[in-house]
Amino acid sequence: MNDDFLFAEDEDENEVDDLGSWKVLIVDDEPEVHAVTKLALNDFSLNGKTLEFVSAYSGEEAKSIFKTHDDIAVVLLDVVMETDDAGLKVAEYVRNELDNHFTRIILRTGQPGQAPEKDVIINYDINDYKSKTELTAQKLFTVIIAALRSYRDIIVIEENRRGLEKIIDASVDLFSSRSLEKFMQGIIQQLASILGCSKDAAYITTAVATTSRTINTKNANFGDDELYVFAGNGEYANKEGVPLKDAISAQEYALCAQAMRDKQIVYAEDHVVAYCNSKSHNGALLYLSGLPRRIGDNDRHLVKRFSDSVQLAFDNVLKTVDVEATQKEIIERLGRALEHESNASNNLTRMVEMALLLAEKMGLNEQDMHALRLAVPLHDIGTSIVPKSILHKTTPLTDDEMFKIRQHAEFGYQILQDSSRPTIQLAAMLAKQHHERWDGKGYPDGLKGKEIDIKSRIATLVDVFDALLNARPYKPAWTIDKVEAVLKEESGKHFDPDLVQCMLKDLPAFMAIQAQFPDAE
Repeated sequence: MNDDFLFAEDEDENEVDDLGSWKVLIVDDEPEVHAVTKLALNDFSLNGKTLEFVSAYSGEEAKSIFKTHDDIAVVLLDVVMETDDAGLKVAEYVRNELDNHFTRIILRTGQPGQAPEKDVIINYDINDYKSKTELTAQKLFTVIIAALRSYRDIIVIEENRRGLEKIIDASVDLFSSRSLEKFMQGIIQQLASILGCSKDAAYITTAVATTSRTINTKNANFGDDELYVFAGNGEYANKEGVPLKDAISAQEYALCAQAMRDKQIVYAEDHVVAYCNSKSHNGALLYLSGLPRRIGDNDRHLVKRFSDSVQLAFDNVLKTVDVEATQKEIIERLGRALEHESNASNNLTRMVEMALLLAEKMGLNEQDMHALRLAVPLHDIGTSIVPKSILHKTTPLTDDEMFKIRQHAEFGYQILQDSSRPTIQLAAMLAKQHHERWDGKGYPDGLKGKEIDIKSRIATLVDVFDALLNARPYKPAWTIDKVEAVLKEESGKHFDPDLVQCMLKDLPAFMAIQAQFPDAE
């Protein structure tokens, strides 16, 4: 027999992937109990995850730990510590005050007579009750296995619930400013939970894939095929709009590039990158990392189904957003034309953005803000009947000219009033109330104070603010100090004092909008 065979070198042991750990809290006033428990479970592993032990030596210390650790999977909880019912108070605190129904609570007691098992199980929301004498190393191992499996399944159910909640929230209002992001967050959270509760997931697309982030990304020096994070959970939750190269490692980016290039699903260690085909653009990627277990055949089937379906859903939602964006642009261009404004003017764009900012600060709901976004460009539609010579006149107006100016508010209202569409109805109201004043000295109806709809009050204030700050054919641009002085003087007269105060309190934000959308020279 060959000696080389007898003394062949041992093969390298397979490396164990670090898939994280289950956090176990030991609460007992006897240090020996902590030591013995850790010794009995030191080689424990479930789904590739080991145990991480946290120790507390009193009920109060346990409560403090629960406040700072929201990921404790199992607590081994002694009943009698600083008081005879200290452990029971901890259990009650966890369930009722912290509203934590995920952590599995296992009571251990050396004095069963002081806390009878039947009474404790009925009166407290615990998951198991053991006396220290019966809890041998083998039984402790079995109890922990059962508790962790229960915890794992509950967390998967909770992740599914959260994912569905995000999808439902997004579906309520597809036009909300964050609906697309919420929609995709819900989708990737669903997939992450199915694959074993990975908390780090992202939906990745190109800078030209969607118009919804154009404003945020157009100045970011992206190439047309540059990948970036559109929506994310876990580690990627705050990286939305960030170039993918800056969000993940070079090795992980190479896998994403490979999936995009080959239009395939790439599996690597504890993460997966799935290509999502699209009929409208270059496609997208579903990226999940930190998976707690290896991907099996059933999981691969699910990933394939998700990647085939998710992009279709996203593209359909995207079409709706594109229709809205087209509608918004048409209205703005129409409003600019009817107000005798040139294409170089960004007056209406600034007005819309400032109106939305002010509306948000005043607590208007998202539905009202969406309607305001579309209606504001038509606020002065009646000026189409007023000659430019009157609108741009720098000398005092004659009585006849003033009559024509006053007439345009009623004319704008007449154009829009018979529409059944809520947005057009709002535009009609803005057109009619645009020249009403807080003190009741405006026209055409002499409305006073809160008789004027708040959306009309908002549109009036931002219109005057913008007109004063920017040059017009009949006037030069004013300094911000001069504009601020006028607003203060007209507060309670021309303008709603609460709106003026709100605007002046955060004036830099309104000036930032002015800087973002200047008129072309």
